[in-house]
Amino acid sequence: MSEEGVRLERIQKALARMGFGSRREIERLIGEQKIRLNGQLAKLGDHVKEGDKVNIGNRRAVISTDVGRIRVLLYNKPEGEICTQKDEEGRRTVFDSIGKLQTGRWIIVGRLDINSSGLLLFTNYGELANHLMHPSSEIEREYAVRVNGEVTDDIIKRLLKGVELEDGFLKFDSITDSGGQGANHWYNVILKEGKNREVRRLWQSQDVRVSRLIRVRYGNLSLPRTLKQGRKVELSLDEIKTLFAFVKLEWPESRDQAAMERSNKAKKLSIKNQVYGTGHKSKTSRAGAGHKHKAGLRKKPKSVQSKVKKKR
Repeated sequence: MSEEGVRLERIQKALARMGFGSRREIERLIGEQKIRLNGQLAKLGDHVKEGDKVNIGNRRAVISTDVGRIRVLLYNKPEGEICTQKDEEGRRTVFDSIGKLQTGRWIIVGRLDINSSGLLLFTNYGELANHLMHPSSEIEREYAVRVNGEVTDDIIKRLLKGVELEDGFLKFDSITDSGGQGANHWYNVILKEGKNREVRRLWQSQDVRVSRLIRVRYGNLSLPRTLKQGRKVELSLDEIKTLFAFVKLEWPESRDQAAMERSNKAKKLSIKNQVYGTGHKSKTSRAGAGHKHKAGLRKKPKSVQSKVKKKR
């Protein structure tokens, strides 16, 4: 809060809250000089207040303290779809499947490569996306993995202890044998990081090839058994609040106030209809329709022959 009592907020936090991307994405766009604040290039240290005008690339926005309706989708990604907004090769993306929002945009939480399937999360609330993806949150990701090759006890121990790869020290937090026959065997693995192709690269470091990879859980959200590939389901308000509590993110009380106002408005309308009824509207509409119908009727024109007989 400023000295004058006006609420100020960092630009990346405000735009993330309004659904224009995660904080990281907004910070990247600021660094690329693609965001303007009140006509001037935005800087990372800039603060905004309600009513400020922002340009994000070709999009325009006015800073608002109202977060709008918070939404979260679960999507069962099939193999072959790309986790990006657009693909230069024209391949289908996950955003083609879930559709667009009228205001704001969907933010993807935790990507999967083209050959992987399973649970993807989408939200229009940037702060939630940031809490779900930030390494400090240590959110568990669980995968069902089918591997091809011999997996010994020593390999399991090394994968749990950790393996040094090109981008750092990686490991599984848990490995559970899920059965299988022959060379193909299923395991459920859990880790708390989301580095690129991390699950596949860990197995490959032990000369074991991954033939199937399915994400089955992200944090406290599991892939519903009834959710078919290529389909989505939206979380209820109570489920979203539970997710906020899970990631230790404060729920914006303004949403409860807005929901209460909508509920009260609906109740008042319902009471009004019960007291006065809705019949007068339907009668009016029917009378108007009948009048219009009558007005639209035209007398049948007389034939040329009848006109000639009348003159005679």
